[in-house]
Amino acid sequence: MNGRTSDVQAFEAHATDADLDDLRARLAAARLPEAETVSRAARGSHRWDQGVPLADLMGVRDYWRTKYDWRPFETHLHQIGQFRTTIDGLGIHFLHRRSARADAVPLIVTHGWPGSIAEFTDVIDELAEPEDPAAPAFHVVAPSLPGFGYSDKPATTGWGAEKIAAAWVELMGRLGYSRFVAHGGDWGGVITTILGGRFPEHVLGIHTTVAQAPPGLTTDGLTAAERRWTADTRDFWRHRAAYAKQQATRPQTIGYSLVDSPVGLLAWILDKFAEWTDTEDSPFETISRDRVLDNVTLYWLTRTGASAARIYYESHDSLDPELRVDVPAAISTYPRDIEKYPRTWAQERFRQIVRWSEPGAGGHFPSLEMPEFFVHDLREGLAAVLSASGSRP
Repeated sequence: MNGRTSDVQAFEAHATDADLDDLRARLAAARLPEAETVSRAARGSHRWDQGVPLADLMGVRDYWRTKYDWRPFETHLHQIGQFRTTIDGLGIHFLHRRSARADAVPLIVTHGWPGSIAEFTDVIDELAEPEDPAAPAFHVVAPSLPGFGYSDKPATTGWGAEKIAAAWVELMGRLGYSRFVAHGGDWGGVITTILGGRFPEHVLGIHTTVAQAPPGLTTDGLTAAERRWTADTRDFWRHRAAYAKQQATRPQTIGYSLVDSPVGLLAWILDKFAEWTDTEDSPFETISRDRVLDNVTLYWLTRTGASAARIYYESHDSLDPELRVDVPAAISTYPRDIEKYPRTWAQERFRQIVRWSEPGAGGHFPSLEMPEFFVHDLREGLAAVLSASGSRP
Protein backbone atom coordinates (compact mmCIF):
# COMPACT_ATOMS: atom_id res chain seq x y z
CA MET A 1 0.00 0.00 0.00
CA ASN A 2 1.37 3.34 -1.00
CA GLY A 3 -0.86 5.86 0.76
CA ARG A 4 -2.00 7.52 -2.45
CA THR A 5 -4.04 10.21 -0.75
CA SER A 6 -4.22 12.05 -4.09
CA ASP A 7 -6.75 9.40 -5.14
CA VAL A 8 -9.08 10.51 -2.32
CA GLN A 9 -11.40 13.47 -2.78
CA ALA A 10 -13.44 15.39 -0.24
CA PHE A 11 -17.15 14.86 -0.70
CA GLU A 12 -20.21 16.83 0.35
CA ALA A 13 -23.72 15.54 -0.18
CA HIS A 14 -26.60 17.96 -0.34
CA ALA A 15 -30.12 16.81 -1.12
CA THR A 16 -32.10 19.24 -3.22
CA ASP A 17 -35.24 20.85 -1.85
CA ALA A 18 -37.05 19.32 -4.82
CA ASP A 19 -36.05 15.79 -3.72
CA LEU A 20 -37.24 16.44 -0.17
CA ASP A 21 -40.50 17.97 -1.41
CA ASP A 22 -41.03 14.94 -3.66
CA LEU A 23 -40.51 12.63 -0.69
CA ARG A 24 -43.15 14.44 1.34
CA ALA A 25 -45.57 14.42 -1.58
CA ARG A 26 -45.13 10.67 -2.07
CA LEU A 27 -45.68 10.08 1.64
CA ALA A 28 -48.90 12.13 1.54
CA ALA A 29 -50.17 10.23 -1.51
CA ALA A 30 -49.29 6.74 -0.26
CA ARG A 31 -51.90 4.00 -0.64
CA LEU A 32 -51.95 1.82 2.45
CA PRO A 33 -53.37 -1.67 2.98
CA GLU A 34 -55.92 -2.63 5.58
CA ALA A 35 -54.73 -3.35 9.10
CA GLU A 36 -53.19 -6.64 10.11
CA THR A 37 -55.53 -9.32 11.42
CA VAL A 38 -53.59 -10.21 14.58
CA SER A 39 -54.59 -8.61 17.85
CA ARG A 40 -53.76 -4.92 18.02
CA ALA A 41 -54.98 -4.25 21.55
CA ALA A 42 -52.07 -5.42 23.67
CA ARG A 43 -48.52 -4.16 23.68
CA GLY A 44 -45.85 -6.69 22.81
CA SER A 45 -43.97 -8.32 19.98
CA HIS A 46 -46.98 -10.38 18.85
CA ARG A 47 -48.47 -7.20 17.40
CA TRP A 48 -45.76 -7.49 14.78
CA ASP A 49 -46.39 -11.14 13.87
CA GLN A 50 -47.62 -10.19 10.37
CA GLY A 51 -45.13 -7.37 9.92
CA VAL A 52 -45.23 -3.65 10.69
CA PRO A 53 -48.64 -2.81 12.26
CA LEU A 54 -50.62 -0.27 10.27
CA ALA A 55 -50.98 2.16 13.17
CA ASP A 56 -47.23 2.16 13.80
CA LEU A 57 -46.45 2.63 10.12
CA MET A 58 -48.90 5.52 9.81
CA GLY A 59 -47.43 7.22 12.86
CA VAL A 60 -43.88 7.07 11.51
CA ARG A 61 -45.07 8.03 8.01
CA ASP A 62 -46.81 11.13 9.35
CA TYR A 63 -43.80 12.11 11.45
CA TRP A 64 -41.50 11.63 8.46
CA ARG A 65 -43.73 13.84 6.30
CA THR A 66 -44.47 16.67 8.73
CA LYS A 67 -41.77 16.86 11.43
CA TYR A 68 -38.59 15.03 10.41
CA ASP A 69 -35.70 17.21 9.20
CA TRP A 70 -32.97 15.64 7.07
CA ARG A 71 -30.62 18.62 7.19
CA PRO A 72 -29.11 18.05 10.69
CA PHE A 73 -27.97 14.56 9.73
CA GLU A 74 -26.55 15.85 6.48
CA THR A 75 -24.66 18.52 8.41
CA HIS A 76 -23.37 15.93 10.88
CA LEU A 77 -21.90 13.88 8.04
CA HIS A 78 -20.09 16.94 6.78
CA GLN A 79 -18.74 17.68 10.26
CA ILE A 80 -17.32 14.17 10.65
CA GLY A 81 -15.65 14.36 7.24
CA GLN A 82 -16.80 12.71 4.00
CA PHE A 83 -14.66 11.47 1.14
CA ARG A 84 -14.79 9.32 -1.96
CA THR A 85 -12.24 7.29 -3.86
CA THR A 86 -12.44 4.89 -6.80
CA ILE A 87 -11.37 1.27 -6.29
CA ASP A 88 -11.59 -1.26 -9.12
CA GLY A 89 -13.71 1.17 -11.09
CA LEU A 90 -16.26 1.75 -8.31
CA GLY A 91 -16.65 4.95 -6.32
CA ILE A 92 -16.50 4.30 -2.58
CA HIS A 93 -17.85 6.83 -0.09
CA PHE A 94 -16.54 6.91 3.47
CA LEU A 95 -16.42 8.92 6.65
CA HIS A 96 -12.94 9.60 8.02
CA ARG A 97 -12.33 11.07 11.44
CA ARG A 98 -8.69 11.37 12.44
CA SER A 99 -7.86 11.53 16.11
CA ALA A 100 -5.65 14.25 17.55
CA ARG A 101 -3.97 11.65 19.76
CA ALA A 102 -0.46 10.67 18.71
CA ASP A 103 -1.06 7.10 19.84
CA ALA A 104 -4.31 6.62 17.90
CA VAL A 105 -4.73 3.36 15.97
CA PRO A 106 -6.47 3.18 12.57
CA LEU A 107 -9.89 1.49 12.77
CA ILE A 108 -12.26 0.60 9.95
CA VAL A 109 -15.90 0.01 10.94
CA THR A 110 -18.30 -1.65 8.51
CA HIS A 111 -22.09 -1.51 8.61
CA GLY A 112 -24.58 -4.05 7.30
CA TRP A 113 -28.13 -4.21 5.94
CA PRO A 114 -30.59 -2.59 6.57
CA GLY A 115 -28.13 -0.22 8.18
CA SER A 116 -25.70 2.31 6.76
CA ILE A 117 -23.03 4.69 7.97
CA ALA A 118 -25.84 6.08 10.15
CA GLU A 119 -25.03 3.20 12.52
CA PHE A 120 -21.77 4.90 13.51
CA THR A 121 -22.36 8.64 13.37
CA ASP A 122 -23.14 8.85 17.09
CA VAL A 123 -20.01 6.99 18.21
CA ILE A 124 -17.25 8.13 15.86
CA ASP A 125 -16.29 11.27 17.80
CA GLU A 126 -16.00 9.40 21.10
CA LEU A 127 -13.90 6.69 19.48
CA ALA A 128 -11.57 9.29 17.99
CA GLU A 129 -11.38 11.65 20.98
CA PRO A 130 -12.22 9.76 24.18
CA GLU A 131 -12.87 11.86 27.26
CA ASP A 132 -10.77 9.45 29.30
CA PRO A 133 -7.10 9.95 28.35
CA ALA A 134 -6.40 6.37 29.38
CA ALA A 135 -8.89 4.99 26.84
CA PRO A 136 -7.56 3.97 23.42
CA ALA A 137 -8.17 6.42 20.57
CA PHE A 138 -8.73 5.60 16.92
CA HIS A 139 -8.51 7.14 13.48
CA VAL A 140 -11.98 6.01 12.38
CA VAL A 141 -12.87 5.10 8.80
CA ALA A 142 -16.51 4.17 8.08
CA PRO A 143 -17.12 3.24 4.43
CA SER A 144 -20.48 2.89 2.75
CA LEU A 145 -20.76 -0.59 1.27
CA PRO A 146 -20.93 -0.79 -2.55
CA GLY A 147 -24.49 -0.02 -3.58
CA PHE A 148 -25.24 1.71 -0.26
CA GLY A 149 -25.49 5.42 0.50
CA TYR A 150 -23.15 7.62 -1.48
CA SER A 151 -20.99 4.77 -2.77
CA ASP A 152 -21.52 3.84 -6.40
CA LYS A 153 -23.91 1.11 -7.45
CA PRO A 154 -22.07 -1.82 -9.08
CA ALA A 155 -23.11 -2.23 -12.71
CA THR A 156 -21.88 -5.83 -12.91
CA THR A 157 -21.80 -8.83 -10.61
CA GLY A 158 -18.77 -9.60 -8.49
CA TRP A 159 -18.91 -7.14 -5.60
CA GLY A 160 -19.34 -9.71 -2.85
CA ALA A 161 -17.88 -9.78 0.64
CA GLU A 162 -14.46 -11.07 -0.44
CA LYS A 163 -13.97 -8.28 -2.97
CA ILE A 164 -15.25 -5.67 -0.53
CA ALA A 165 -12.73 -6.80 2.09
CA ALA A 166 -9.90 -6.46 -0.44
CA ALA A 167 -11.20 -3.00 -1.35
CA TRP A 168 -11.13 -1.98 2.32
CA VAL A 169 -7.44 -2.92 2.52
CA GLU A 170 -6.80 -0.76 -0.53
CA LEU A 171 -8.84 2.08 0.97
CA MET A 172 -6.93 2.01 4.25
CA GLY A 173 -3.64 1.92 2.36
CA ARG A 174 -4.60 5.03 0.42
CA LEU A 175 -5.20 6.80 3.71
CA GLY A 176 -1.73 5.82 4.91
CA TYR A 177 -2.91 3.03 7.21
CA SER A 178 -0.88 -0.02 6.27
CA ARG A 179 -1.91 -1.80 9.48
CA PHE A 180 -5.21 -1.36 11.27
CA VAL A 181 -7.95 -2.96 13.37
CA ALA A 182 -11.46 -3.67 12.12
CA HIS A 183 -14.98 -3.90 13.52
CA GLY A 184 -18.28 -4.95 12.01
CA GLY A 185 -21.69 -6.51 12.53
CA ASP A 186 -24.14 -8.11 10.10
CA TRP A 187 -22.50 -7.96 6.64
CA GLY A 188 -19.85 -5.79 8.26
CA GLY A 189 -19.07 -8.72 10.56
CA VAL A 190 -18.65 -11.07 7.60
CA ILE A 191 -16.36 -8.59 5.87
CA THR A 192 -14.41 -8.04 9.08
CA THR A 193 -13.96 -11.81 9.44
CA ILE A 194 -12.61 -11.96 5.89
CA LEU A 195 -10.27 -9.04 6.61
CA GLY A 196 -8.81 -10.90 9.58
CA GLY A 197 -8.57 -14.21 7.75
CA ARG A 198 -7.30 -13.08 4.34
CA PHE A 199 -5.14 -10.07 5.22
CA PRO A 200 -3.23 -10.74 8.47
CA GLU A 201 -0.29 -8.72 7.17
CA HIS A 202 -2.48 -5.60 7.34
CA VAL A 203 -5.03 -6.39 10.05
CA LEU A 204 -3.76 -6.24 13.63
CA GLY A 205 -6.94 -7.82 14.92
CA ILE A 206 -10.71 -7.63 14.76
CA HIS A 207 -13.83 -7.04 16.82
CA THR A 208 -17.13 -8.44 15.60
CA THR A 209 -20.69 -8.90 16.83
CA VAL A 210 -21.27 -11.86 14.53
CA ALA A 211 -18.87 -14.79 14.88
CA GLN A 212 -20.11 -17.22 12.25
CA ALA A 213 -18.81 -20.69 12.98
CA PRO A 214 -17.92 -23.21 10.28
CA PRO A 215 -20.83 -25.48 9.30
CA GLY A 216 -21.42 -29.00 10.59
CA LEU A 217 -20.37 -28.62 14.23
CA THR A 218 -21.95 -30.82 16.86
CA THR A 219 -24.06 -29.65 19.77
CA ASP A 220 -22.50 -32.30 21.98
CA GLY A 221 -20.98 -30.72 25.07
CA LEU A 222 -22.82 -27.43 24.75
CA THR A 223 -24.48 -25.93 27.80
CA ALA A 224 -28.25 -25.49 27.91
CA ALA A 225 -27.81 -21.77 27.20
CA GLU A 226 -25.55 -22.47 24.24
CA ARG A 227 -28.08 -24.96 22.88
CA ARG A 228 -30.72 -22.24 23.06
CA TRP A 229 -28.41 -19.96 21.09
CA THR A 230 -28.02 -22.52 18.33
CA ALA A 231 -31.77 -23.23 18.33
CA ASP A 232 -32.57 -19.51 18.10
CA THR A 233 -30.14 -19.05 15.20
CA ARG A 234 -31.52 -22.08 13.39
CA ASP A 235 -35.09 -20.86 13.94
CA PHE A 236 -34.19 -17.45 12.57
CA TRP A 237 -32.78 -18.80 9.32
CA ARG A 238 -35.58 -21.32 8.86
CA HIS A 239 -38.59 -19.19 9.73
CA ARG A 240 -37.73 -15.47 9.85
CA ALA A 241 -35.31 -14.88 6.99
CA ALA A 242 -37.65 -14.57 4.01
CA TYR A 243 -36.26 -11.07 3.40
CA ALA A 244 -32.76 -12.58 2.91
CA LYS A 245 -34.00 -15.23 0.49
CA GLN A 246 -35.87 -12.59 -1.50
CA GLN A 247 -32.83 -10.31 -1.72
CA ALA A 248 -30.48 -13.21 -2.43
CA THR A 249 -32.60 -14.55 -5.29
CA ARG A 250 -34.68 -11.65 -6.67
CA PRO A 251 -33.21 -8.34 -5.47
CA GLN A 252 -34.31 -6.53 -8.61
CA THR A 253 -37.95 -7.44 -8.04
CA ILE A 254 -38.18 -6.08 -4.51
CA GLY A 255 -35.96 -3.19 -5.59
CA TYR A 256 -38.71 -1.56 -7.66
CA SER A 257 -40.85 -1.12 -4.54
CA LEU A 258 -37.91 0.04 -2.42
CA VAL A 259 -36.87 2.74 -4.88
CA ASP A 260 -40.37 3.87 -5.94
CA SER A 261 -42.28 3.89 -2.65
CA PRO A 262 -40.95 5.58 0.50
CA VAL A 263 -43.64 3.83 2.56
CA GLY A 264 -42.59 0.47 1.09
CA LEU A 265 -38.95 1.23 1.89
CA LEU A 266 -39.84 2.37 5.42
CA ALA A 267 -41.86 -0.77 6.14
CA TRP A 268 -39.17 -3.09 4.73
CA ILE A 269 -36.50 -1.54 6.97
CA LEU A 270 -38.61 -0.75 10.05
CA ASP A 271 -39.71 -4.38 10.24
CA LYS A 272 -36.09 -5.41 10.88
CA PHE A 273 -35.40 -2.65 13.37
CA ALA A 274 -38.45 -3.83 15.31
CA GLU A 275 -37.62 -7.52 15.23
CA TRP A 276 -33.88 -7.26 15.80
CA THR A 277 -33.66 -4.72 18.64
CA ASP A 278 -33.81 -5.54 22.33
CA THR A 279 -37.31 -4.10 22.81
CA GLU A 280 -40.77 -5.36 23.70
CA ASP A 281 -43.16 -3.35 21.55
CA SER A 282 -41.34 -0.86 19.30
CA PRO A 283 -37.79 -0.16 18.09
CA PHE A 284 -38.27 3.41 19.28
CA GLU A 285 -37.91 2.21 22.86
CA THR A 286 -34.15 2.33 22.30
CA ILE A 287 -33.57 4.15 18.99
CA SER A 288 -35.03 7.56 18.18
CA ARG A 289 -37.39 7.99 15.26
CA ASP A 290 -35.03 10.58 13.85
CA ARG A 291 -32.08 8.18 13.74
CA VAL A 292 -34.13 5.42 12.10
CA LEU A 293 -35.42 7.96 9.59
CA ASP A 294 -31.90 9.28 8.95
CA ASN A 295 -31.03 5.75 7.87
CA VAL A 296 -34.19 5.25 5.77
CA THR A 297 -33.94 8.70 4.18
CA LEU A 298 -30.34 8.00 3.18
CA TYR A 299 -31.57 4.92 1.30
CA TRP A 300 -34.38 6.95 -0.26
CA LEU A 301 -32.36 9.95 -1.42
CA THR A 302 -29.61 7.78 -2.91
CA ARG A 303 -32.13 5.37 -4.52
CA THR A 304 -30.19 2.40 -3.19
CA GLY A 305 -33.00 0.04 -2.17
CA ALA A 306 -32.25 -2.35 -5.05
CA SER A 307 -28.47 -1.96 -5.16
CA ALA A 308 -28.13 -2.51 -1.39
CA ALA A 309 -30.30 -5.63 -1.57
CA ARG A 310 -27.87 -7.13 -4.09
CA ILE A 311 -25.23 -7.75 -1.44
CA TYR A 312 -27.35 -10.79 -0.57
CA TYR A 313 -27.29 -11.96 -4.19
CA GLU A 314 -23.52 -11.54 -4.22
CA SER A 315 -22.66 -12.96 -0.80
CA HIS A 316 -25.48 -14.96 0.80
CA ASP A 317 -24.08 -18.16 2.36
CA SER A 318 -20.73 -17.45 0.71
CA LEU A 319 -18.39 -17.23 3.71
CA ASP A 320 -15.67 -19.77 2.99
CA PRO A 321 -16.17 -22.69 5.41
CA GLU A 322 -12.40 -23.23 5.40
CA LEU A 323 -11.55 -19.61 6.29
CA ARG A 324 -9.73 -19.30 9.60
CA VAL A 325 -8.85 -16.11 11.48
CA ASP A 326 -5.50 -16.31 13.24
CA VAL A 327 -5.16 -12.64 14.21
CA PRO A 328 -6.47 -11.69 17.68
CA ALA A 329 -10.26 -11.46 17.77
CA ALA A 330 -12.69 -9.93 20.25
CA ILE A 331 -16.27 -11.13 19.98
CA SER A 332 -19.39 -9.58 21.52
CA THR A 333 -22.69 -11.47 21.31
CA TYR A 334 -25.72 -9.37 22.19
CA PRO A 335 -28.72 -11.26 23.59
CA ARG A 336 -31.30 -10.14 21.02
CA ASP A 337 -29.09 -10.44 17.96
CA ILE A 338 -30.29 -12.68 15.16
CA GLU A 339 -27.24 -14.97 15.04
CA LYS A 340 -25.55 -16.29 18.18
CA TYR A 341 -22.78 -18.89 18.16
CA PRO A 342 -21.28 -20.63 21.21
CA ARG A 343 -17.67 -19.83 21.95
CA THR A 344 -16.66 -23.45 21.40
CA TRP A 345 -18.07 -23.19 17.89
CA ALA A 346 -16.68 -19.72 17.19
CA GLN A 347 -13.15 -20.74 18.15
CA GLU A 348 -13.16 -23.30 15.34
CA ARG A 349 -12.90 -20.31 12.99
CA PHE A 350 -11.44 -17.61 15.22
CA ARG A 351 -8.27 -19.25 16.50
CA GLN A 352 -7.16 -16.50 18.89
CA ILE A 353 -10.17 -15.15 20.78
CA VAL A 354 -8.70 -12.70 23.28
CA ARG A 355 -11.96 -11.32 24.64
CA TRP A 356 -15.43 -12.86 24.69
CA SER A 357 -18.30 -10.64 25.78
CA GLU A 358 -21.96 -11.47 26.38
CA PRO A 359 -23.64 -8.16 27.23
CA GLY A 360 -26.80 -8.33 29.31
CA ALA A 361 -28.84 -6.23 26.90
CA GLY A 362 -28.83 -5.15 23.28
CA GLY A 363 -29.71 -6.44 19.85
CA HIS A 364 -28.54 -6.28 16.27
CA PHE A 365 -27.84 -2.52 16.25
CA PRO A 366 -25.89 -1.92 19.49
CA SER A 367 -24.23 1.28 18.28
CA LEU A 368 -27.72 2.76 17.90
CA GLU A 369 -29.49 0.99 20.76
CA MET A 370 -26.88 1.60 23.45
CA PRO A 371 -24.09 3.77 22.02
CA GLU A 372 -22.25 4.45 25.30
CA PHE A 373 -22.02 0.78 26.16
CA PHE A 374 -21.12 -0.09 22.57
CA VAL A 375 -18.17 2.31 22.65
CA HIS A 376 -17.02 0.89 25.99
CA ASP A 377 -17.31 -2.70 24.78
CA LEU A 378 -15.59 -1.97 21.47
CA ARG A 379 -12.73 -0.19 23.25
CA GLU A 380 -12.27 -3.08 25.67
CA GLY A 381 -12.27 -5.57 22.85
CA LEU A 382 -9.83 -3.66 20.69
CA ALA A 383 -7.54 -2.97 23.66
CA ALA A 384 -7.31 -6.73 24.19
CA VAL A 385 -6.69 -7.25 20.50
CA LEU A 386 -3.93 -4.67 20.36
CA SER A 387 -2.28 -6.05 23.49
CA ALA A 388 -2.28 -9.54 22.03
CA SER A 389 -0.93 -8.33 18.71
CA GLY A 390 2.02 -6.61 20.40
CA SER A 391 0.75 -3.15 19.49
CA ARG A 392 -0.02 -0.46 22.02
CA PRO A 393 -3.58 -0.62 23.45
